[in-house]
Amino acid sequence: MSILAAIQMVSESDVAANLATAADLLAEAVRRGARLAVLPENFALMGRRESDKLAIREAAGDGPIQAFLAEQAARHRLWLVGGTIPLQSGADHQRVRAACLLFDDRGRQAARYDKVHLFDVQLPDSAECYTESATIAPGDHYVVADTPFGRLGLAVCYDLRFPEQFRAMSAQGMDLLALPAAFTAATGAAHWEILLRARAIENQCYVIASAQGGRHDNGRETFGDSLLVDPWGLILDRLCAGPGVALGKLDQAFLESVRQQFPVLEHRLA
Repeated sequence: MSILAAIQMVSESDVAANLATAADLLAEAVRRGARLAVLPENFALMGRRESDKLAIREAAGDGPIQAFLAEQAARHRLWLVGGTIPLQSGADHQRVRAACLLFDDRGRQAARYDKVHLFDVQLPDSAECYTESATIAPGDHYVVADTPFGRLGLAVCYDLRFPEQFRAMSAQGMDLLALPAAFTAATGAAHWEILLRARAIENQCYVIASAQGGRHDNGRETFGDSLLVDPWGLILDRLCAGPGVALGKLDQAFLESVRQQFPVLEHRLA
């Protein structure tokens, strides 16, 4: 069995402070036995304005946030999903890619996923309005990567609402799913847990959902409730609010038994 960790944060507008918090939480996860850890969406910066992310964007493979992730993975001999960080988007200087990077336990980048579905919504009965596409350029493909723990799918926050994405990833052999997020308080209370458990059940995979969880210095409130869910939809651990670590065990034999005894993936139409 391998121990998986969901890191929850309440990131702010100070990158150095956020990285220091992330380092402390990763060290805690490793002390508690984690071999794979997932940081939340926007772990390095929750800016006061959406455009703040443009000021810290990095070129692919070069920059202090990527160096931090590589160093942490290598130091702790840990597979690490780096939430999302803003990377340059080609010639589009007004937007970035919300990139979710996977590093292996030697600090080498093993995969990159750019968030496909962007959160452009007006929340019902609320003044909250979000237009991620103003500062983020969407990705155009899904990612499932080989790891020692099985085939790991990468997705981010709003992607959770699009089951066809996870069916496509399941068809690529996904055994576990990492989902960094920064759900709003309102949408999280309504939909977070039920959607995560549904994705785990219908794709018969483990889910590691790492969230932002609290009130940020920009005034925004995120839902938190970082979860680890098994392929039967049972919650292995959760962290409701505030920074911290949730842990769960990945049991490959249990995963295989669920798929053999309840073969829904084999019953899909071609």
